[in-house]
Amino acid sequence: MRRRPLPALPGGLGVWLGGAALVVALIALIITVTRDNGPAPGANGPVGATGPVGNPDPPLTSPQPTGPVSTPASDPASAPASAPAPAPVPVDCPAATVTVTDAATLTAALTQAAPGASIHLQDGTYQGTFVAATKGTAEQPISLCGGAGAVLDAGNVKKGYGLHLDGADHWRVSGFTVRNAQKGVMGDGVHNAVISGLTVEQIGDEAIHLRKFSTGNIVENNVIRETGKRRDKFGEGVYIGSAQSNWSDISGGQPDASDRNTVRGNTISATTAEAIDVKEGTTGGTVSGNTFDGAALTGADSWVDIKGNNWTISGNTGVHSTQDGFQTHSVADGWGKANTFTANTATVDGPGFGFHFAPVEDNRLTCDNKASSADSGLANVPCSK
Repeated sequence: MRRRPLPALPGGLGVWLGGAALVVALIALIITVTRDNGPAPGANGPVGATGPVGNPDPPLTSPQPTGPVSTPASDPASAPASAPAPAPVPVDCPAATVTVTDAATLTAALTQAAPGASIHLQDGTYQGTFVAATKGTAEQPISLCGGAGAVLDAGNVKKGYGLHLDGADHWRVSGFTVRNAQKGVMGDGVHNAVISGLTVEQIGDEAIHLRKFSTGNIVENNVIRETGKRRDKFGEGVYIGSAQSNWSDISGGQPDASDRNTVRGNTISATTAEAIDVKEGTTGGTVSGNTFDGAALTGADSWVDIKGNNWTISGNTGVHSTQDGFQTHSVADGWGKANTFTANTATVDGPGFGFHFAPVEDNRLTCDNKASSADSGLANVPCSK
């Protein structure tokens, strides 16, 4: 049976082929634009999502934080978005030159340390007291590092230093725990050392003490708690310098000029004496960004007591005191002067002032300091711009 011929195409075959080619080109263009601009709204998530789209990685299991958070680099989603980030720690732990596992190997490593050494503590309890006496250099500091599970345990809150930095210039001490000593970390004649990220707890007297002309050191981002187990009035968190009554023994009868030290970003609680005590004879240091809880105060009446000169006290926050939040005192002629307090917050929960200068001298309180629950008010001095 013969097939009936198809009717002729209007305009001819050439016109139809040209039109078909144009349609194919338009379809290809639409596919290209869609691919380059990412999936259509709702393709990979709800319409209106504010996070980046088109990421081939699987989505996080918790919402992206909107501000800085304190999280390990290996797990950026592990902390809640509301957790504040601590001040950055400018101390890393270089690759180990020696790894220690017990008190004997730690003692040997400290004795044999040379500039550039990096001593790593494996987790475990290191029973005893330990001394570092070698000097590092600015170019080759000496590092002593460990995790919180590495514990220096002196075993007695009535005697001994958990870690004694004895002339140990340019050391970087970080990360581990010191407990059960009369004094936690003692620095004698130490320059340009960094004590960072330690937990210092269950201490007979003060947790961290820099004295005997220790200068230019940084004490930062440590957790300090449960001091004064031997005697409450000696239970400071951080103690800088020496009292005048001890100058004859500590500094040859001269003021203990433990100058230009920085105490920042520490969390200090359950101390029976001041969280930070800065002694007469010290000059030009900084106390900043620390957090205090004075609920355990029995041997002092403030979180911070400044008896040196030209210190800057800024951005600290405290709660619970038996009397005042921040104090200055002049206990030796010429000392307790020219200190500046800025942007501190004192929730005193007590009968005193947020800031009490005794005597006033030329100490300065700026008007961005705040006090609440202080029965006597902000300060015994007017603030200044």
